[in-house]
Amino acid sequence: MASITAELKEKFQVEITNGTHTWRADEPASLGGDDTGPNPYDLLLGSLAACTTITVSMYAQRKNIPMTSLSVEYSFDKVHADDCEQCEDDATGMIDRITSRIFIDGDFDEATRNRLIQIAQRCPVHKTLEAGIHFEETVYAG
Repeated sequence: MASITAELKEKFQVEITNGTHTWRADEPASLGGDDTGPNPYDLLLGSLAACTTITVSMYAQRKNIPMTSLSVEYSFDKVHADDCEQCEDDATGMIDRITSRIFIDGDFDEATRNRLIQIAQRCPVHKTLEAGIHFEETVYAG
């Protein structure tokens, strides 16, 4: 089980730890922060990008697929549901959208290329986000 602790330091600077590693999040100056670290959406996309990259790399290593390079780009935005081709017809309001661009280079055939694309879409973080998340929250306010 993964577990993270976050503590507000000053303004919007947040120190995050998993008990082994410590990193920081912040908001950009335009939103009142000091821009001393990535914002929460950058961290989310970074987690997804890291997971995708590691998943594809592990698969390629296990299958002895010679990759010469692997890079992943993710972006996040909100779009009107009415403008979304993948949405149900009666959807209204805004939806969250993550767009990916995955670049895999190497000396492999079309079947291997297609399999790598499938593997990229099956990283655990991708599957979690795609399936949705159930939150169990307890807030203590003294």
